Amino acid sequence: MAGTDGRGSNWTDREIDLIVADYFAMLQMELAGQPFVKAHRNAALRQLIDRSEQSIEFKHCNISAVQERLGLPTIKGYKPRRNFQGALIDGIGRYLGAPIRPVSLVTFTEAVPDNAGSLPIVDPPELTSAESTSTLSLERLVRKFDPAARDALNRSLGLRGEERVFHSERQRLSTGGRDDLARKVRWVSQEDGDGAGYDIRSYGLDGGERLLEVKTTLGNARTPFYLSSNELAFSQERPDAFSLLRVYDFARSAKAFELEPPLTDHVRLLPTAYRASL
Repeated sequence: MAGTDGRGSNWTDREIDLIVADYFAMLQMELAGQPFVKAHRNAALRQLIDRSEQSIEFKHCNISAVQERLGLPTIKGYKPRRNFQGALIDGIGRYLGAPIRPVSLVTFTEAVPDNAGSLPIVDPPELTSAESTSTLSLERLVRKFDPAARDALNRSLGLRGEERVFHSERQRLSTGGRDDLARKVRWVSQEDGDGAGYDIRSYGLDGGERLLEVKTTLGNARTPFYLSSNELAFSQERPDAFSLLRVYDFARSAKAFELEPPLTDHVRLLPTAYRASL
């Protein structure tokens, strides 16, 4: 039965609160490069809760599955396992919603390494149907701690992502023998302000414009993001030059993929607000 161990009993709120706090503490240490031994953490938890080593291991994997849906980093080695009790979702919600907690989501951004070196470009994920294993309680949690809204409001994260792309584009052009073009790359949103419909003006090796809108997340490649009507309109006006560069896993080993117009070939666009006028 999901959410139980060999004793056949569901986890209590107290047990869930303890293991969720332990997970976030380990995650913070991992992102900060601080060593820890999972077996020792597991043993310490067993001193506080009457659960088996395997049950605690499984529950950590359950937490990773919820973290993925929330667009948050996960602990290496705790592969997401999606068969979990609804009480775990409530426990993660309690932790994230607490006014004071040992580990702040803001500190994940502070753990990001210096923005140096080229940014690996990988293939984008395929457009798929909705999460088949989702539940109403999980969807409520995702709406409450909307990963797209969180990333959009995290100005520091957005700036660091754009900075990483800016330097990566200059390095790409220099490596390709186009120092002349590398010197012309502009961080438009920083130099001219938002509103252009893109963030970075770069170039291909042939001299053609690359107008890059950068969207950055600490989460995985499938973490949703917000796209403004201005950005969408610009992608339709300049499909020859526009690219949306999705930077993900920024807290650990940043990678990116590019989406070229029409963007509806790659993502589902859902209206989230309406402008009302009289």
